[in-house]
Amino acid sequence: MLPFGGSLDQNGGVTRSTVTASSEPARHPARPARFGIRRNLLRPDDGPSTDRVTYVELFFDLIFVFALTQLSRYLYENQSWTGALESAMLVLALWWVWVYTTWVTNWLDPAKLPVRAAVLTLSLVGLVVSVSIYESFGDRGIVFAIAYSVLQLGRTGFMVLAVARHDPELRRTFVRVLIWLSLSSVFWIVGALLPLQYRLPLWLIALAIEYLSAGFGFRVPRLGASGIDDWNLSGSHIAERSALFVLIALGESLLVTGFAFAAQESSTEGVVGMLLAFTSCVAMWWLYFDHSERAGSKAIEAAKDPGRIARLAYTYVHALIIAGIVLTSVADKEVLTHPLSSMTLSTAVVLVGGPFLYLLGMLLFRLVIAREVLLSYLVGLVALLAAFAGSFGLNPLQLGSITTVVLVIVAGWETVVRVRRGTDDKKAG
Repeated sequence: MLPFGGSLDQNGGVTRSTVTASSEPARHPARPARFGIRRNLLRPDDGPSTDRVTYVELFFDLIFVFALTQLSRYLYENQSWTGALESAMLVLALWWVWVYTTWVTNWLDPAKLPVRAAVLTLSLVGLVVSVSIYESFGDRGIVFAIAYSVLQLGRTGFMVLAVARHDPELRRTFVRVLIWLSLSSVFWIVGALLPLQYRLPLWLIALAIEYLSAGFGFRVPRLGASGIDDWNLSGSHIAERSALFVLIALGESLLVTGFAFAAQESSTEGVVGMLLAFTSCVAMWWLYFDHSERAGSKAIEAAKDPGRIARLAYTYVHALIIAGIVLTSVADKEVLTHPLSSMTLSTAVVLVGGPFLYLLGMLLFRLVIAREVLLSYLVGLVALLAAFAGSFGLNPLQLGSITTVVLVIVAGWETVVRVRRGTDDKKAG
């Protein structure tokens, strides 16, 4: 998560943010650097491109479609506690790459050629990350680690150069980010070079450094930390970008289902499994886009402290939502491939875990943006736990049917309550 500040621009005008206050004062006032890109690449304060999501950002997102399919494939073929931990780590790493890049394009203007070129270059490196992620705990570990580190460090370094002459406080923020990412990159690369048994522990340390440093404002000795209360950002841009990534994840789920269905002979169980996968995907879409997406967008736009909502709701909580969608796609493939097999613990965890993580993420999302705890989500979570408790008397097709019904009921319940309260499509939010 990137804590952004602001200052006077090169011509004396005020940039899109207020000045970010450091949690401890700097020893010297921030001054424009003598290095950096002369052209001001920041988004304009007012105008059609202030909050707009650009096509080059959407192009960057396309790289993650393949990455998510590879993650689903990895988890499906490694259904063990170790495989689950490795998959969770990879999902969080992939999400963190996307979040950092989204924050950068929230501040820089992708319509300007240097920024567009940077995003396209990041897309190429992201493609390397995507094609190596399936073998990241195998022969391509070093390729994954180097590509991931280059993406993180390269993007942050470009940001430092882009704002050095135009926003000293923002430059200091990204210098802090660069220091922490440099430290985590050591663990990514060393973990890939050492024997395999050291890879997961070292990579978990690297990921912890990235997540925890963001939570503490990237505090660095002598440089202080960035205060989230003073972040001023384009809430509509963050909300729209996050919603688009949810759509990408749902599309990946349908892609996995389609490939699994096409690879087998037609059968009644296969058709039912495909319909269940589609229905659960629709229910997850409905839960997010029927009302929650608009409510989140309006909340972050109206908030006095948008940085808090962006950090909690659109960074950490959305990681749960995306993980739930990815795990659900694995569950859909399991139902299609082994619909009538005996239930195993790993299968039960996958089938229940995906919808559970998704509903938990949605529950927390609504709690952060609207300070409300929805009864429908709580009932859905309890129902999923009950289904897990009784899962060993069922086969995957039956358990998949139950989890799908739970998602549909929760989605329908929330919509009925919203309509009865009068928050229809025109008033929703």
